[in-house]
Parts: sequence; structure tokens; C-alpha cells
Amino acid sequence: MRQNTRKLIGVIITPLFLVVYVLVMMVFGAALAARGVGFWGKLAYHAVAGMAWLPVVMLIIKWMSRPDAPTDGETREE
Repeated sequence: MRQNTRKLIGVIITPLFLVVYVLVMMVFGAALAARGVGFWGKLAYHAVAGMAWLPVVMLIIKWMSRPDAPTDGETREE
């Protein structure tokens, strides 16, 4: 798959993932608030939920920016 195609797919998948992630985390946050979790529990939840999406998006970006495989007769520059 060419890098341009991967970038197009990544540009579509990343916002979709983030929208789904935010909605799921919002439900969990509302459930925590309904249970009466204290300040420190909410703080820990928001710290983890606010950073947990980063590894997934970083993997998508790494996949998107991977160089094209060399075709027959081409040498790969290092």
C-alpha cells in the first residue's frame, strides 16, 4: 500500500477513533460522577482518560508515515 493511501485512511480513521473514544470516556465519566467518586478518583480518571488515546493515535501516525516499499529495480535510501 502506498504512503498516500495510508495517509488517506489514517486521516479518516483518526477522527473516527477519537469521536468514539471521547463518547465512551464521557459515559464512564458520567458513571463515576453518578457513583459519587471523590475528587482524587475523578482526577485520576481524567488524567488516565485524557492520555490513553495517545498510544493508539501514535501507532496510526507511525503506520501512516511509513515509507513506501521499494519496487523492482529501486534501492531504498537509508
